[in-house]
Amino acid sequence: MDSAARRARVPLALALATVLVTTAALLAALAPRAHAAVLTPVASFGTNPGNLSLYTYVPDGLPANAPLVVLFHGCAQDAAAYHRNSGWAQAADAGGFALAYAEQKTANNATRCFNWFEPGDVARDSGETRSVRSMVEHTVSAHGLDADRVYASGLSAGGAMVSEVLSAHPDLFAGGAVVAGVPAGCATGMLDAFTCMNPGRTQTPEQWGDRVRAKNPGWTGPWPRVAVWHGTSDTTVAPANGTGSVRQWTDVHGVPGSPTATESLPGSTTASYFGGPDAASAPVAHYTVSGLGHGTPVDPSSGCGTAGAYFLASVCSTGYTAQFWGLDGDPGPQPTGEPTEEPTGEPTEEPTEGPGECVRASNYSHVQAGRAVHRSGQAYALGSDDALGLWNVFVTTSLTETSPGHWENTPGAC
Repeated sequence: MDSAARRARVPLALALATVLVTTAALLAALAPRAHAAVLTPVASFGTNPGNLSLYTYVPDGLPANAPLVVLFHGCAQDAAAYHRNSGWAQAADAGGFALAYAEQKTANNATRCFNWFEPGDVARDSGETRSVRSMVEHTVSAHGLDADRVYASGLSAGGAMVSEVLSAHPDLFAGGAVVAGVPAGCATGMLDAFTCMNPGRTQTPEQWGDRVRAKNPGWTGPWPRVAVWHGTSDTTVAPANGTGSVRQWTDVHGVPGSPTATESLPGSTTASYFGGPDAASAPVAHYTVSGLGHGTPVDPSSGCGTAGAYFLASVCSTGYTAQFWGLDGDPGPQPTGEPTEEPTGEPTEEPTEGPGECVRASNYSHVQAGRAVHRSGQAYALGSDDALGLWNVFVTTSLTETSPGHWENTPGAC
């Protein structure tokens, strides 16, 4: 080939290369991007005498000193199923905190239940509770999390394990949630465990409290704040266990065994607060879901979890638990009193036409957009001051602007 022909081919080759590079870049831009936050196995996390597995979920852009929630699945479940169905992934993304899932192995328990009934697995710094401590310490260090804001939640055997780790390591956890679980120290063996589950054991509050205190003689607190969830129709773990857990933790906290206040929530749920008037202040809360069987309460209609085996469509227990702990996506401290600017009352002009814009969104979004205000953790429609419920990203309401700047609660309108 002569030199003239070679010179003619050079621009053509460059042009073709440019087209190929441009096309590749365009295809890459159009292709779906992988989300960095995924459930990730952790091969080694330190001392692990309980032979448990650890999986973590760390949302993108998580700031330094973010909280951590440790999660325990139920029997016959695993970390992936709990992550997929429980709603904690959505809560972590919205609230800005990390998740650590403890996973049981069949080598330890044939049905993958946590061994909450084995004394060697629930004593301080022993067996499975020691493994959990390693998980917490590793995850906090690896991701720069806040060691003073570590929480635990779990279902059934996982809920029972939450009771045990809170008792064994109250210095490690700021709060916990026992979902369809049993009080700490209820059983000392597998056969004993079945009696605990159903019909349950009857103990005085002090006797239940002593089961917790016995794990840490001399520990005077602070004790973790505890939310107890139970369905009234649970035939696997009797509802008496929810009552027992409340008796246990109110005694540990030294607060009266009668609720200071009660509140009706969606999904036929009653919230009872002990030692404080609301979720923001009470050290113990009891959430009872009328007619619910054995499982984690979820609310797929609001984007909270997915219904399935032992994930029961009713109420977003995950969202209300996060709110109880103060992990509900609030960008700053909640107000300690009334807002500086209150609605002045009814608008001076009545609307001359029918209802105007209708917006369905979370109460948090309504407040951010100026359609509502919040006071002491509750949201109220701007103008009408209609009560909307808890101020968080999980409670969804419909507001209609009936006149400029005047919004009313209109359920089902949009």
